[in-house]
Amino acid sequence: MPPGPATDGPPPPPPPPGPGVAPPFAAPPTEGGQKRLWLGLGVGALAVLLCCGGGGAAVVGLAVTNVRALDEQGRAVTDDYYRALVEKKYGEAYDMLCPAERRRETKPDFERRTAAEPEISSFRVQNVDEVNLTVTVDVSYADGDRGTQRVTLAPDTQSGGLEVCGVD
Repeated sequence: MPPGPATDGPPPPPPPPGPGVAPPFAAPPTEGGQKRLWLGLGVGALAVLLCCGGGGAAVVGLAVTNVRALDEQGRAVTDDYYRALVEKKYGEAYDMLCPAERRRETKPDFERRTAAEPEISSFRVQNVDEVNLTVTVDVSYADGDRGTQRVTLAPDTQSGGLEVCGVD
C-alpha cells in the first residue's frame, strides 16, 4: 500500500438520499419515440409529394390547356379567313392578315389578286400544327377542282390572338 492517511476500516457508507434528491441523469422517455419519429417523417414526405405532384400536375394541365387554346384559336382564325374568301368579302379577309403581309401588299392589290384567283366554293379546316403555327385546309373550287393549302399563323402582339400570315 502506498503511504497515506491511516484508515481504520472500510470507508463510511454514503449518506441516505433525502427528500427532493434527483439522480444525476434522468433516463430518456422510451414510450412511442420511434412511432412519433416515423409518423413525422411520413407526414413530411407526404407533404413534399403532394406539393411536387400537385405542381407537376398543374404544369401538365397548363400545357394541355395552352395547346387546346392554340388549336381552337388557329381553327377559328382560319375558318373566319376562308369564310370571308368564300363570301367574297376580300376586305375582311385582308384585315385578318398579319402586319408583315399587309405591308407586303395593299388592300386594293389584295382584293384584285384574290378576286382573280380561282373561286373557293367550300373549305374544311384540318390539322393545326401548334409547334409551327400552321393549319392545313382542304379547299374545293367552284370549277370542281380540289386542293390543300397550308396557312401560316402568327401571334398578334397587340391582342394576343393569332393572325393569318401567309397561305401556301
